[in-house]
Amino acid sequence: MATLRSAARRDANGNTKFESEVGEGEKKGEKDEKKNEKKDNTTIVVFFGLLIDLLAFTLILPLFPSLISHYRKEDSSGLFNYMEIKIEGFRGLVGAPPEVNTVLFGGFLGSIFSFLQFIASPVIGGLSDRFGRKPLLLLSTAGISLSYVIWVLSNNFALFVLARIVGGISKGNVSLSAAIVTDVSTPANRGRGMALIGVAFSLGFLFGPIIGAGFSFWSKGKEGDWFIYPAVTALGLSLLDIIYIAVFFKESLPPHKRNQSTRDTLLQAWMYLDPTKLFNFSSLTNLPDKDRQSLKQIGWAYFLYLFLYSGMEFTLTFLTHLRFNFTSMQQGRMFLFIGIIMAVLQGGVVRRIKLGGEKNAALWGLLLIVPSFAIVGMAQSIFALYCGLGLYAVSTAFVVPCITTLVSQYGEHHQKGIIMGVFRSLGALGRALGPIFGSFLYWSLGPEISYALGGFLLLVPYQILKSVK
Repeated sequence: MATLRSAARRDANGNTKFESEVGEGEKKGEKDEKKNEKKDNTTIVVFFGLLIDLLAFTLILPLFPSLISHYRKEDSSGLFNYMEIKIEGFRGLVGAPPEVNTVLFGGFLGSIFSFLQFIASPVIGGLSDRFGRKPLLLLSTAGISLSYVIWVLSNNFALFVLARIVGGISKGNVSLSAAIVTDVSTPANRGRGMALIGVAFSLGFLFGPIIGAGFSFWSKGKEGDWFIYPAVTALGLSLLDIIYIAVFFKESLPPHKRNQSTRDTLLQAWMYLDPTKLFNFSSLTNLPDKDRQSLKQIGWAYFLYLFLYSGMEFTLTFLTHLRFNFTSMQQGRMFLFIGIIMAVLQGGVVRRIKLGGEKNAALWGLLLIVPSFAIVGMAQSIFALYCGLGLYAVSTAFVVPCITTLVSQYGEHHQKGIIMGVFRSLGALGRALGPIFGSFLYWSLGPEISYALGGFLLLVPYQILKSVK
């Protein structure tokens, strides 16, 4: 009412001031619209940048068996021989049959990659809080490109492992993407941005392995360094990603919102190399005790979820091959089925979850995965298997994006990078250790008991997350 009276009074004295007031209001509205449009554009740029990266990252997944067979034939001495002896020892320990050695080999390499992400993610996230998101995003992507260059040149197994090490250390772009979405969003619309990151993952893991499967099919019977072609493809995608980020991504963390101390930033990053400090979010000294306790609980829930989830996920290929005689192509169709469900749900449902609903959505997802594991473990028909996998896909679509959105609500702007980095690091540690634990359960207890037990244990992260205030 006060605004209307003021306007009427000015109108009585003349129209000039009244019109100026309206003009200023229109200008302010236009500025707000442009600001919101810029934020939306940043989220879209992050989505496509992450998608390009994930297409390159996932195309190698179906190639692991062919690559290991290649190095077994062409470079069986040195590092390959040493690792094969260790894998053989682990296979004997858990009682797995000899024909799964290649899969265990691929799982071991995947665990190394995840463990390196566990080390690197909080460091990259913390540095981005000090120097900005764009420099660290470009540096991370450049490191990933370097790993593909080494893969192109990897005519021996040692170079191939080096490529995986460089790639694992550099893979901080996922936690940076989450931090960027946090920078440009409000608590009310942040879930949409996190869901979009989930969609990028779903599409990347949907189409990247299809590209890799094509190379895998083509490579059968090939002699020489056939792997150069998929490696060059991954390198080309990664270089495209660097150019795309450099041209289209605008810095999302302005200088006045950054951590102003380089020394404190480095000390903070160094502190997180200690797992006990990592789980406790120890370096965030200015957080309220209640917020720190909540972050610790969410971090533990996320770690335990991915620890159990990745173990069962890794042994799924064993189960489908041994029980249903799935070929690589049939397994590809299975993961295609899971990926389509996840992409549809994350793009159409998860991103529309309202502020405050993330925790409940994640809790329902955690509950849903319990019967999905039991159904998959006991399935004796393709129909029953796909019913379990359908529940598994629905659960997966909700849990990670919703927990990520929940974590993003904590801390100030200059802390978002380190918080998302620590969160990503905890997940990477779970993914590094989970396949070892899952394999041990699978070959010791059998798929029925191990999957049922894995599903039951997922009630632990459910209870931890439920207790978060």
